[in-house]
Amino acid sequence: MEVLVRPGDSFWYYSQVFSMPLPLIEDSNPDIDPLRLIAGTPVQIPGYITETYVVQPNDSFWSIANRYQSTVEQVQLLNPNILPNQLQIGQTITVPIRVSQFVVDDPGQYTYEKMQQDLNQLLTIYPFLRREQIGQSVLGKDIDEIQIGRGQKTVHVNGSFHANEWITTPVLMRFINEYALSLTNGRPVRGLFLLPFYQTVNLSVVPMVNPDGVNLVIQGADAAGDRKEEVLAINSQQADFSQWKANIRGVDLNNQYPALWEVEAERKPTSPAPRDFPGTSPLTEPEAIAMADLAKTRNFARMSALHTQGKVIYWGFQNLEPPEAEQLANEFSRVSGFTPIRFIDSYAGYKDWFIQEFRRPGFTIELGLGTNPLPVEQFPEMYEETLGILLANLYMP
Repeated sequence: MEVLVRPGDSFWYYSQVFSMPLPLIEDSNPDIDPLRLIAGTPVQIPGYITETYVVQPNDSFWSIANRYQSTVEQVQLLNPNILPNQLQIGQTITVPIRVSQFVVDDPGQYTYEKMQQDLNQLLTIYPFLRREQIGQSVLGKDIDEIQIGRGQKTVHVNGSFHANEWITTPVLMRFINEYALSLTNGRPVRGLFLLPFYQTVNLSVVPMVNPDGVNLVIQGADAAGDRKEEVLAINSQQADFSQWKANIRGVDLNNQYPALWEVEAERKPTSPAPRDFPGTSPLTEPEAIAMADLAKTRNFARMSALHTQGKVIYWGFQNLEPPEAEQLANEFSRVSGFTPIRFIDSYAGYKDWFIQEFRRPGFTIELGLGTNPLPVEQFPEMYEETLGILLANLYMP
């Protein structure tokens, strides 16, 4: 929501009028010097949307504010050119509405386009969220990273490395939404007020690593565009792509990293396939490269990759993980009920490479139970179980 600066206004004043933490207003307006506010400058107020109201007989700013659970001061700020004592019937008034409900409210068939629609809404309502395009998929779709927070320590989480595990994307999108709602409404999540973590942690989220593959699973071969015949050939001419894990070129993005890649290459498919083909060499795919570059750029303190299924937490790789990784895995287990497992006979994954490259905690977290793609009916339970892990990712040292 936008207000125009008046002489004497300040960010602190806006934070008082709208009951909004000052850091959120500052971060929603990164290009404005709060000590040099110029009258007429538009300022973004997070956590609000606006609605147009048509003045009725006997209306006043006070009655209109009451109707919308607002305040007279808020209404005046949004209508600086309207005199409160000269309202006219039929006149339009802009009123503020505090957002208190989820924007991300439909996890079903969660395509790339659906994610973009939700992201655009979230960024409009919560401009303190920051979006970066970290790369593009084979088909040219932007791979988005969302950052939340102003802390020096950056922690990272991602979803949908594997196409038919797309339900991990709405899990992360819902968490971004819940985090923003908690910050702007001052309400706790599982007893935790999140503003202190906003101040000390920078959360990095890539909700959909593999957008081409996700759309292929949900929408079928037409989602491949010019590569339709290619993906049909890889899929043995089957129209059902529900078992497809790879990117659009038939490369398994979570087998793409130089962390014992050669072990996987010897025992996995040697040509493009719906799953498990590690590519002709490490880091050939633009999605995998984008994620590797991101880790190098952001200097993550730790990393978690959400997958499905199994309700387990994999946290080790070749004894290269630091001692605190076990402590983190045990806390993730405590708050989720998932089983921590240190080693598994699987290599070349993003978690493996992250541990090897940086000697920092990395986790592959398998949500839910059943056969991929997991039914969307599992989403509420899956989200509640994963919420504890995502919160622990903020509060653990």
